[in-house]
Amino acid sequence: MWETVGIPEVEAKVYEALIAPGQATVAGLAGRTGLTPARITRALTTLVGRGLVTRTPGRPARYAAVAPSLAGSVLIAKREHELGRLQQHLNRLDEAFHAEQSARQRPRSVEIIEGSSKVYRAFVQIQRSARFEVRSFDKPPYFVPPGEHGDEGPNLEERDHLQAGRVGYRVVYDAESVALPGRMDNILEGIRRGERARAGGTLPAKIVISDGAAAIVSSAADHRNELAYVLHPSSLLDLTIGLFEATWDRATPITRTETRIDDETFGPQERQLLTLLASGATDAVIARTFGWSVRTVQRHLHALLERLGARTRFQAGMEAVRRDWL
Repeated sequence: MWETVGIPEVEAKVYEALIAPGQATVAGLAGRTGLTPARITRALTTLVGRGLVTRTPGRPARYAAVAPSLAGSVLIAKREHELGRLQQHLNRLDEAFHAEQSARQRPRSVEIIEGSSKVYRAFVQIQRSARFEVRSFDKPPYFVPPGEHGDEGPNLEERDHLQAGRVGYRVVYDAESVALPGRMDNILEGIRRGERARAGGTLPAKIVISDGAAAIVSSAADHRNELAYVLHPSSLLDLTIGLFEATWDRATPITRTETRIDDETFGPQERQLLTLLASGATDAVIARTFGWSVRTVQRHLHALLERLGARTRFQAGMEAVRRDWL
């Protein structure tokens, strides 16, 4: 019973032996308990230290028990305090335990994908998971080079989605992407299939967003498509979606290049040239796109600005928008 409050059996026996006589010597306690004087002396020393027994002056030394109600209250209060501390410690451990369990069950907000084949599969899976819309930043390098599959372009998943009418696509193209040989033909083919496309200058990364549920981001510095990050619902995914929407709002629409009835002299080449200008393409980039020299590009630009009555490229773009050429 005394062990409940931390009192060993020998000490409890010595304490109880002091209750009846009021006071007793070591020798007297030895006679009452049957314990050796050495064991009784050790027990009394401990009991005095606990405040359960007092020692009176004189020789031989005599010992008296503190009132049981007082001694018991002190012991119980001390044990309750210790149990309270233990309970607090257990509560902290329990919180840590459940937090770890929740972390294991909750999907990670960022998943790292390494290896070009795994990165490619992740880009495909993100698009296949979409139910309503895919939003993307289109930026080289590509897994499938433009022109390698004819008009299909480098994103075969997009082609299949658009043909099936399953989801919509909104794509912002990097200036470098627009300028790649054969890429504009791929882009225009995508538009004919239902893609909404815009030119956005220099984009920070390659991104594909599936609805609002997931996204994959590939670093612009990764020229071999060796590393990508899959974003699950989190503040980071929200920021990525916000970045896309802000870029989309500022980007220049890319439209189909059929000649309009009311402006038969304005053909596909001029419209593509204006689109490249709007995307921020340099003369050198435009030259590579059309297979011209830089001097030829400048000659075409000069003629286009004169035709639009514009002094600068920016004015030319604004005038083209006003005339609904873009």
